[in-house]
Amino acid sequence: MEDSNQTAENGFILLGLSTIPYLQAIFFSLFLAMYVATLVGNTLLIVAVRLNTQLQTPMYFFLSNLAFIDICFSTTIVPQLLANTLVEDGRITLLGCAAQMLISTSLGSVECLLLAIMSFDRYAAICKPLHYNVIMSKKLCISLTTGCWTVSLINSFVHVVLIFKMPFCRSHHVNHIFCEVPLFFQLSCADPWFNEIAMYVSTVIIVTCSFLLTLVSYIHIISTILMIRSSEGRHKVFSTCASHLIVVSLYYTPIMSMYLRPHSAYSPETDKDISLLYTTVTPMLNPIVYSIRNKPVKGTIKRILTRKRHS
Repeated sequence: MEDSNQTAENGFILLGLSTIPYLQAIFFSLFLAMYVATLVGNTLLIVAVRLNTQLQTPMYFFLSNLAFIDICFSTTIVPQLLANTLVEDGRITLLGCAAQMLISTSLGSVECLLLAIMSFDRYAAICKPLHYNVIMSKKLCISLTTGCWTVSLINSFVHVVLIFKMPFCRSHHVNHIFCEVPLFFQLSCADPWFNEIAMYVSTVIIVTCSFLLTLVSYIHIISTILMIRSSEGRHKVFSTCASHLIVVSLYYTPIMSMYLRPHSAYSPETDKDISLLYTTVTPMLNPIVYSIRNKPVKGTIKRILTRKRHS
């Protein structure tokens, strides 16, 4: 118990991506560029939605929330990763680790739930177009978003409390890029069975149910699209859903592979790669995916950039 208390008092050391100097330089440059791209892309998307009255719809309201989550998610992880790469000391305090775990887990859960709500929004727009404005009212959109944040914060708080009630006596070195729930099961000298069950249950409820809601929504959407006689009409309707499907695939796949695996299947190097996908790559790609096929968004962003260049 004395060792576990000492480990807890001293915090943890995040080992990061590599200890080889030239690889550290490459990783620092790469992730700095990705972080800047994430901030710029998602900020431009939020500003575009705010400035263009055409984009004042439920879909873009949720999209703005998603962009905000991506900025926060990346900011919670990447600056710490960059700092650790520069100073070659991944030390993080116990409080800092708990805060990072709480925020990142909350944001990850919110994003899962929000993507499911966005798929339901597309279902309402395509399958129930005459009732869309009634179904997706402003009050409902705000209530759904607030519910996502509330459920995610409560869920994450419970997990963080359970994690830091465990005794850590094996090592204070964490072979990962940030403080993430599954990795801490390996550091405890107590049996983490209860924590694992709690994590699997919450993952099934939040991630799997969100995925199933998305799947059911798109089954209805695809069946509606197939009933459209015009090939041009089918293509136009499907193109409005393609971006969302890409984002869902990019996010759900690594999240489910990380949190639904058995404890024995964890691999440090694989875990790092999986975590990088949903903490750095996906937040950077989301605004690009949503903007590349969207004329109103692209037009507004071009006007913003042109105005700034002239000023």
